[in-house]
Amino acid sequence: MSESRRLLGQRGEKLAESYLVNKGLRIVDRNVRTKRGEIDLIALDGTCMVFVEVRTRSSQMFGTAAESITWKKKQKLRELAIEYLHQASQPVPSFRFDVIAIFTGTSRGDEDLMKPVIEHYESAF
Repeated sequence: MSESRRLLGQRGEKLAESYLVNKGLRIVDRNVRTKRGEIDLIALDGTCMVFVEVRTRSSQMFGTAAESITWKKKQKLRELAIEYLHQASQPVPSFRFDVIAIFTGTSRGDEDLMKPVIEHYESAF
C-alpha cells in the first residue's frame, strides 16, 4: 500500500471516529487486528455493539467508497466480529455492522480541496 493511501485511510478513520462520537457513540476499540483481518472501529450505541468498516476515497472513478465493500469483505467482518464477541469479558446484548463512507475529493494528506462528505450506513449488512 502506498504512503498516500495509508494516510488517506488513517485520516478517514479519524474523521469517522469524530463523527460517531458527535452522534453519541462511545468508541471502545480501534484497528482490532487478528491473523485473519482487521476491524476498523468498535463502538457502543447504548448497549448495542457496533462494528464499523470505514472506507475513504479521494476519487469516485472506480465507484463510491460504500460500493467497494464486497460480499467477501462483509463475510470476513462477520467472522472477525464473532471472534471478538467470543473473547469479550461480558455478554453483548446486541450488535450491528455499520459502514462509514468518506469522499475527500483529494488524496493529499495536507490541505483538502473540499470538505469531506461522510455517509453513515447503520446496520449496513
